[in-house]
Amino acid sequence: MAPQLDTGSAPRLCSTSPDDTEFYDQHYLLQVLGIKQVNQAKSGMLRCRIILSDGQHYFQAMHTSTPEESVAKRGIEKWSIVRAKLSCSFVQEKRLLVISDVEFVEQHSEKIGDPLNLNKSGDDSPAVGGDNKPASSSNAPQASGQAKPGQQKQPQRTGSSGNRNIHPIEGLSPYGNTWTIKARCTQKTEMKTWANARGDGKLFSVTLMDETGEIRGTAFNTVAEALYQKFEEDKVYYVSKARVNIAKKMFSNVANDYELSFDQKTEVEECKETTNLPMIKYNFTSLDKLNDITKDATCDVLGLVKEVGPIGEITSKATQRTTKKRELTLVDESGFSVRLTLWGKHAEQYDHAEADRPVIAFKGVRVGDFGGRSLSMVASSIMMVNPDLPQVYQLRGWFDGVGKDATFNAHSRVGGSTGMGGGFNRMEMKSISEVKEAEMGQSDKVEFFSSRATIMHIKTNSPMTYPACPTCQKKVVEDSGQWKCEKCDKSIETPEYRYILSIAVADWSGQAWYNGFNDVGQYVFGITGNEFVEKQAEGDAFNAFLQKACGRAYNFACRAKQDSYNDSVRVRYGISRIEKLDLKEECNILLDLLNTPWGKGQDR
Repeated sequence: MAPQLDTGSAPRLCSTSPDDTEFYDQHYLLQVLGIKQVNQAKSGMLRCRIILSDGQHYFQAMHTSTPEESVAKRGIEKWSIVRAKLSCSFVQEKRLLVISDVEFVEQHSEKIGDPLNLNKSGDDSPAVGGDNKPASSSNAPQASGQAKPGQQKQPQRTGSSGNRNIHPIEGLSPYGNTWTIKARCTQKTEMKTWANARGDGKLFSVTLMDETGEIRGTAFNTVAEALYQKFEEDKVYYVSKARVNIAKKMFSNVANDYELSFDQKTEVEECKETTNLPMIKYNFTSLDKLNDITKDATCDVLGLVKEVGPIGEITSKATQRTTKKRELTLVDESGFSVRLTLWGKHAEQYDHAEADRPVIAFKGVRVGDFGGRSLSMVASSIMMVNPDLPQVYQLRGWFDGVGKDATFNAHSRVGGSTGMGGGFNRMEMKSISEVKEAEMGQSDKVEFFSSRATIMHIKTNSPMTYPACPTCQKKVVEDSGQWKCEKCDKSIETPEYRYILSIAVADWSGQAWYNGFNDVGQYVFGITGNEFVEKQAEGDAFNAFLQKACGRAYNFACRAKQDSYNDSVRVRYGISRIEKLDLKEECNILLDLLNTPWGKGQDR
C-alpha cells in the first residue's frame, strides 16, 4: 500500500511567501524522485539537487550537508519517502527551495502517482493552472495565477533585468545556450602570450561569480583583444552567447565542472543597476584551523596584517622568468599567525605600510606545508583590503582593544629539523651551542633550526656581491666590455649585483658563521646590491656603513648542511629567513613567562 503523501503541498511550497514562517516551519511527507550531486563546496560541504513529489506535482530543491550527514548516509535514495522541512529564498529573482531538514521514513519500490512538473522551462514560476491543476484545489493557486491570501506571486525572471533570461551560474551546462548570466568579475588575469610548433597567440581569463557559484571564462586571440578592456575586476556584467565546455582543471581551481569559452558571438555588457548585485561570498577559515586543511587545497581567510616583508623575486627553473614576491604575516582572533605570499602584480602593487595594519579578506588562497602551514595566492585568488564586512570591523576592534598586545602562535612543523624548513619558530629556538652539540647538519639530510643572535662582524676580505644575469641570476663574466651569461648564452651591458654574505653572529652561548644571499643582504643593509657596490668606493664612509649594520639582533630561520671544501668537510649554516626583533612582543612574552608555574618558582 502506497504511503499517504501530503498532497497539495508541492504547489504551496512553490508559491507561498518566504515570510510565511508558520508554513515553512512544518515538515511535509514527500517522495524522492531523483538525486543529483552538484559541485562540492570548497568548505567540504556536499550539495545535491533533489526532486520531490507530493504525488500530484514535483519540484526541485537544494540540500547541503557535511559528508557525514549526506542523504546517502541517511539511506535516502530514489523512491524514498521522506519527511522534509524547507525554506525559500530568491536568487536572481528566481525562487530557490532549500531543504533545511530531512528524515528518512521508508523505502518505496516505485513512483507514487503521475506527478506533473511545477518548474516548466521558460518560467521559474510554478505553472499549476489548466491541465496541471491538482485534485485538491483548496491547496493550489488559481489557474489565473492569482495568489491566495497569505501567498506571494512568484516574480518573473525578467524583472529589473529587462527581457533577459537571467540564468544562475550553477545551472549552466553544455546542453543549453539561450542564457544570460548576471555576474561579478572577481578576478581578471593579465593578457598572456604563447608560442609553440602550431603557432602563437594570446589569451586572458576572468572569474565570474553570482549567488549560486562561480565559473571561469577564457578568450583567445582577436576575441581576447576585443573583450580585455571590457572586463574590470569587481564590476557586474551581463554575459551571454558563450560556449559552455568541460572545465580543464589543470588550468584552474574554480569550483565548477564547466567553464566558458568566449567567441565572436559572445556578448558582454556592464550592468548599471545598483540593487540585487551579486557580492563576493566568503567562507572564512580561522587561522588556528589551517592544520585541518589538506596541502594544496584552497580556502578563504580573513587576517590583519601584522608584518610586511620586503619585495623580492624568484626565477623559475623551467622558464627562467623572474617573478616578484612579498610575504605578509596575518593574525586573527584565534591567536595564531601565518605567512601569506603575494605574487606578481599583487606583490608589486601592495602599498600599505606595516603601521596601517590593514584587514584583508582572501578568497581561494592555496594552503602549503612550508614550515608547517603557509598560504599563497594563486591565479584565481581574490584579495580585498578593508572590505565592508562585519567580520572586518570585529577583527579590527579586537586587535585595537586586545590583540595589539597579544602573543601569536606561528604555524610550524613539529620537529623543525626535517622537511622544507620555514619561518622563525620561537617554540623550537636553539642556542648556537645547542645547534653544535646536536651536530645538526652532519647527517646526509638538511636540518632546520631557529635562533636569535646578534651580528658581530661581516666578512669583507672576500667578495660580498657577485655580478649576475638579470634573467637567470647566475654569475656573469666580463668579456670585451660586455658581460657574458653562459646559461642564457647572451651578453648584457650591465649586470645586476647580488649579495653573497658571510656573517659572524653570537648569542649567550657561543659564536657561528651564517651565510646569506640577496634577500638577507637587502634586509640587513636596506639597499640593493648595485647600490652597495657603488657605496664600496666611498672609503671611510663605507666602513662606517658596515659598522652600523653590526651589533643588531635578529631572529634567524636557518638550515644546516654538510659541505666539502678543499678536501675538508664542514657544516654550513645558511639563512632561510631573517626578522627584526619586536621588542614589545618580546617583553610581553617575558611577562607571560613570569605568570607560569616556572616563573613563580612552583616547579623548581
